[in-house]
Amino acid sequence: MLTVKRVTATNAALELIKYLQNKHGDILFHQSGGCCDGSSPMCYPIDDLFIGEQDIHLGEIGGAPFYIHANQYEYWKHTQLIIDVVDGRGGMFSLEGVEGKRFLTRSRAFSDEEIRQLRSK
Repeated sequence: MLTVKRVTATNAALELIKYLQNKHGDILFHQSGGCCDGSSPMCYPIDDLFIGEQDIHLGEIGGAPFYIHANQYEYWKHTQLIIDVVDGRGGMFSLEGVEGKRFLTRSRAFSDEEIRQLRSK
């Protein structure tokens, strides 16, 4: 049986997540919308971001919960989010920024079968 995840991470992203967890403790991710930093997945210490009623828990990557605002979810719900990491400075409030790395979101459209499976959950 196919197991569909709404959010996954590349090996490079998982390595950085583990590094950040060792350095900062428990962390979480939030994919909001907007321009600039707001369109990147942001990584925070778990107690530094208030998760609101409009935030949807998509899953976990590297043991860290991943949330997306409901408005953004409407745009992305037909895709699997794939969190990756690249060299460069990212969001000024995201934990990886000082490491000279930044998380970014790649995506792929779900197949018809994957959509059926997600709807049956």
